[in-house]
Amino acid sequence: MSVRTRFAPSPTGFMHVGGVRTALYSWLYARKHGGQFILRIEDTDKGREVEGSIGHIMECLKWLGIEWDEGTDVGGPHEPYLQSARLETYRTYAKRLIDAGFAYPDPYTEEEVEAFRQKAEEEKRPFLYRDHRPENAGEWDGTRPLRFKTPIIKRYEWDDAIRGPLSAGEEALDDFILIKGDGYPTYNFAHVVDDIEMEITHVMRGEEFISSTPKFLSLYDALEEKPPVFATMPVILGENGQKKLSKRDGAKDLLEYRDEGYLPEAMVNFLALLGWNPGTDQEIFGIPELVALFELDRVQKSGARFDEEKLLFVNREHMRLLTDEEFINRGKFVVPDPERLRKALPLLKERSHTLGEARSMLDGELSCLFTAPNLLPVMLVAKEPTGRAGLTRSALERALALVESMPEDVSAEAVKEAIMPLADEEEVLGKGGRGGVLWPLRYALSGSERSPDPFSLIYILGPAESAARIRSALASLSDILG
Repeated sequence: MSVRTRFAPSPTGFMHVGGVRTALYSWLYARKHGGQFILRIEDTDKGREVEGSIGHIMECLKWLGIEWDEGTDVGGPHEPYLQSARLETYRTYAKRLIDAGFAYPDPYTEEEVEAFRQKAEEEKRPFLYRDHRPENAGEWDGTRPLRFKTPIIKRYEWDDAIRGPLSAGEEALDDFILIKGDGYPTYNFAHVVDDIEMEITHVMRGEEFISSTPKFLSLYDALEEKPPVFATMPVILGENGQKKLSKRDGAKDLLEYRDEGYLPEAMVNFLALLGWNPGTDQEIFGIPELVALFELDRVQKSGARFDEEKLLFVNREHMRLLTDEEFINRGKFVVPDPERLRKALPLLKERSHTLGEARSMLDGELSCLFTAPNLLPVMLVAKEPTGRAGLTRSALERALALVESMPEDVSAEAVKEAIMPLADEEEVLGKGGRGGVLWPLRYALSGSERSPDPFSLIYILGPAESAARIRSALASLSDILG
């Protein structure tokens, strides 16, 4: 049988990394085994549905490159893939259970059920609805909830593809609601029906579903259907590794990472390693590599810590793999001089971790590459050593002569080879060190205390613009020194 996996989110809010990782693992497993990946929307809890969530879910997956073979917007042999459009299918399966004696209409009011619950609490025993099954509940007309009549109370055992042998006893079994009074199915019923109908072979899920598995298996038994293989994902922990990552602890909507300038291939790389081990020390993977290597037996059982620093590292490494053209196109940089931007790319790739950081650098410490600075003359002499008055002017004049002799297509290495001997000259250095030369030169070119080194600045600006800025600095020195 062909592998068929699914991602079945509820449209109740933003997509966080836990849900996205489940989708990714399901997709990787299907692609690895030449199977199909299905996107199904479980929208039967209308009270919690958030407008726009379905589109948001699809946008998140498409940004990561997780394409589905069947789903709400692409159709498929088992459509519809929206649960609210599948109500007749659930009623058909409900009738199967009624006819087999495994379902009955709930005859009790909410007040009566609460009274049963309180009595069980007073007697210090667990409340089980099956202890109150009616002798004759009558026909189900769809106006009352329909309950599952658990056929056999026993201990269930099953093999989880990640956790190994698991089991739960009769305390996990009870007569749960299949279809609510409003006609919508519960999650416990609908997802089992849909997985049967859509021929799902492997279900990736969170560990919160382990305790409910006996209910699902009991329902499969009653329907005489084979359950899929369950694969329970490790929980994603917060930065401190102590508890599950939550919105309160900083979990973000996936598209916030996109807006901050993270690359989708880097996010896929990071999420894949968030609980899966390739068995080597390799940390940077392309998506085809992940598809080729991914297997469930290398997914860990214990929790995986969400490490923002690791995400930044992975993203920077992927940024460095981009060609210059890709970096520019994906960065969507808006600058007045594209040629200077191209020359500045090595600096951007080295200093930034995200495309958002790169954009911020161009608006901040690297804005001097496109706009001539307003200089504070006192800053030019800020590092002039005591007793060396005139060193700054002399250094700038000699640097100007060197820059004016450079060709416009000078390389960064050639700039450094020309300027560095000036900074190293003993009679120029005196007691001031190289800073006595390099500091005023850098400030003259950038007008900032935080900027690239003067060699990079001269290369990016070009000799003509660099010389103009040095002359402007010398003029400002004359204003204060005469």
